[in-house]
Amino acid sequence: MRQQMNLTARALARRCSVLLALAVLTAFLLAPAITEGQGQTHLLKASPQTVHWGHFWAALKPVLTINSGDTVTIETVTGGPGNWPGVPLDKLPPELPQIWREVKDIGPGPHILTGPVSINGAEPGDVLEVRILDVQLRSPVAFNIIRPPLGVLPEEFPYYKAWILPIDLQKKTSEVLPGVVVPLRPFFGTMGVAPPPASGRISSGPPGLQTGNLDNKHLTAGTTLYMPVHVRGALFSAGDGHAAQGNGEVNLTAIETNMTGTFQIIVRKGKRLRWPRAETPTHYITMGLDVDLNKAAEMAVRETILFLQEEKGLSREDAYMLTSVAIDLEVTQLVDGVKGVHAMIPKAIFTRR
Repeated sequence: MRQQMNLTARALARRCSVLLALAVLTAFLLAPAITEGQGQTHLLKASPQTVHWGHFWAALKPVLTINSGDTVTIETVTGGPGNWPGVPLDKLPPELPQIWREVKDIGPGPHILTGPVSINGAEPGDVLEVRILDVQLRSPVAFNIIRPPLGVLPEEFPYYKAWILPIDLQKKTSEVLPGVVVPLRPFFGTMGVAPPPASGRISSGPPGLQTGNLDNKHLTAGTTLYMPVHVRGALFSAGDGHAAQGNGEVNLTAIETNMTGTFQIIVRKGKRLRWPRAETPTHYITMGLDVDLNKAAEMAVRETILFLQEEKGLSREDAYMLTSVAIDLEVTQLVDGVKGVHAMIPKAIFTRR
């Protein structure tokens, strides 16, 4: 009798073990996969509580915390009241007048940025990979402004003038003058992270180690921006929506408007950058930033040589020569104090991957 009870107990224990294992396996298979390609999704709306106006700063408190691989949709607004002369408020996002009224900590730069977003696991020395999945226009109007003494020719245009421009949200065009229709390729003029803590609070105007106000018209949907991380969490912010822009942005502004962007944000360990880089479906992009345009160009060339050495295995001399025969240097912008030059490296020239 005792032997039969022992056999029954052992059989019951085995059965319980099998059922427990099946339960654990089922839970594992049904659990959501938090991976680089299948992270969680978040929505960050613009509001007086979720924007910072005119600066990057390591002391800013995050308004959202996500994991590496997550996707976040970020609503942005742009411009103070003086940028929208005569525009009815019903043409603008409702939170923009509220931000004008309630946000008092402004400057020293002009940009209203949504964020910052903290990314778990990001540490100084890492690289933040920001995949720009989608960029959508939010408003049927935009502005372009001459504001002295800024711009490339301030002595020749020493007065204020504003264009209020219609945006055709269906056709993705703007008729900026009678009979002059500009196709729109929306991108964010400013995407950046917190600067090193020792930098303190810095203006959103000039680009720099924080990335920030690159005004690079190639950073449209489908491209990826790589930025060095300087603080724990990285503290990513975006804003300064541009519906379209010419290289140079010579009068100070683009077709400036309110936009929504969707980004997948990934922390890259073991990959170091000093300056931002980018990648489009057809090109790699390196960048040079300096108050002197010649030095910005030199920096872009050095960054290109370094990229070709690290990523394509070229010698320094071969990289320099390839840059001369196959790679285009373009003036990104001339009006942000720190000027920008970027190098467009065509992927098609590399026949061996």
